[in-house]
Amino acid sequence: MKRLLSIELQKLWLNRASRVLIISYFGILSLIALIANIEFDILGVHISMADQGIFNFPFIWHFNSYVAVYFKGFLAIIIVSMMANEYSYGTLKQNLIDGLSKKEFIASKVVTIAFFAFASTAFVYIMTLILGLRFSSYTEAAIIFRDQKYIIAYLINLMAFFSFCLFAGILVKRSAFALGFTIVWYLAEGLLYGLMRWKLFNKEIADSIKQFFPLSAISDLLINPSERFKAVRAIQTNIGVTSQVDYSLHWTNIAIVAVWSGLFIYASYYILKKRDL
Repeated sequence: MKRLLSIELQKLWLNRASRVLIISYFGILSLIALIANIEFDILGVHISMADQGIFNFPFIWHFNSYVAVYFKGFLAIIIVSMMANEYSYGTLKQNLIDGLSKKEFIASKVVTIAFFAFASTAFVYIMTLILGLRFSSYTEAAIIFRDQKYIIAYLINLMAFFSFCLFAGILVKRSAFALGFTIVWYLAEGLLYGLMRWKLFNKEIADSIKQFFPLSAISDLLINPSERFKAVRAIQTNIGVTSQVDYSLHWTNIAIVAVWSGLFIYASYYILKKRDL
């Protein structure tokens, strides 16, 4: 596995576009710290992000994971481009001629996406710990290490989404079209949910079906934490609204995402095995 990972990382690092995207991705993740300087007014209330407790333990684990997951598109571009380049430059055929089996080829891609997922998770974990220790009002060990489940959810989210991107890259073979395929799939899930919600079933049934959609299940791993902000809770209290959002990480959701991840990886291998290169 180490040899396969080394081969893939070398390919990516020698590609200027991939190198720039990787550096930009981790650079942009570092800018999460600047959120503390954001201030704005809403409904006549002045809100300073630094005063919302977003860097307090244990909430910071949830907040940083949720914000960081939106930047995974940078790595998604790298993954679909990684597959597109194999076809465009003929390296896939050359690797097979040199003795690499199709199973090893897919394994090299899976190891690579796992590497990026773990590297990103480690980066977010360390950055979150540093920001929390610097700005949090609570520094007791029991509080610091509470709710790290959101970091786990972040890792699972990346692994699953990158598995889908690998599948899209192998299926479509062109990076731009593969990214377009991902967007179309996402929109299709939304349209199908809307059809079920407004035409076929009630909200409860539609939601219970929607949780099995792959991209929806991946998104459900990290719920928007905005209703946990102090200002939002204050506004809800003033208008008599009680938050009903469930922020728990459910094992059923993890199982659904894990199954889809396995299916996408297997489908990638199946397509490659059957395709005439």
